Amino acid sequence: MKLTLGFSPCPNDTFIFDAMVNGKIDTRGLEFDCVIEDVERLNQRAFEGHIDITKLSFNTFLHTIEHYALLHSGSALGKGVGPLLVSKEPMGPGGISAQSRIAIPGINTTANLLCTLAFPKAIHKTELVFNEIEDAVLAGTFDAGLIIHEGRFTYENKGLHKIIDLGEWWETEMDALIPLGGIVVKRSFDPALCATIDAVIRDSIAYSRSNYPALAPFIIDNAQEMEEDVMRKHIELYVNDYSVELGQVGEKAIMTLYGKAREAGLLAANFNKGIFY
Repeated sequence: MKLTLGFSPCPNDTFIFDAMVNGKIDTRGLEFDCVIEDVERLNQRAFEGHIDITKLSFNTFLHTIEHYALLHSGSALGKGVGPLLVSKEPMGPGGISAQSRIAIPGINTTANLLCTLAFPKAIHKTELVFNEIEDAVLAGTFDAGLIIHEGRFTYENKGLHKIIDLGEWWETEMDALIPLGGIVVKRSFDPALCATIDAVIRDSIAYSRSNYPALAPFIIDNAQEMEEDVMRKHIELYVNDYSVELGQVGEKAIMTLYGKAREAGLLAANFNKGIFY
């Protein structure tokens, strides 16, 4: 059975999916047609509903839950993994106002949801591809930039300053882990098929972990010019035990995110289905 599988070229995703898409493990009769794109493009595709299995931001999941169900494996969730708001000159959170121009990595990202919850009056936002944000802030085009992925490891070397770690803010304010992105499947799929996909993803993570710190060519090629130490930091931060199994702690984090988004009036409808398949 062939299924479309969407994920980003970032090292944490290619680390997770390498073994299962490159024939390194038993995929239990499943084949995968990969769609490798930036997470915001994957979010947009999720709204279109065309991909069978896809990585998406948890913010997008809250809006597409009628059509997609969450897998137990493959998520990016934990402590100290949140997005950062950065500026060219030193600035505290109080420097963000209703007039602040902020570059964001996508309106549908969890990063943008967190920024909205933390700074509800900051409405002047412009979407850029995530790896263009740092340079745009340095150029003075924006007062602040919301950075994700490897930006957490590179912004200081570029001369940028942290305004706030939105992951730390979330963990402190909500007493919950920060849910960034998950892997979902179409709700039309049979639960047995979903369970098989979950098992294959867990096996794929286990394979990559067993060979770490070696980096497979699939990871390096998709990361393009990223330095190997940054790739490893990326993997070590975003691939953890919650990537193997979300569990009750992960479910609590997602439901907390949902509750806060509802309170802020950012969701149009209530959940009428469970999170998982």
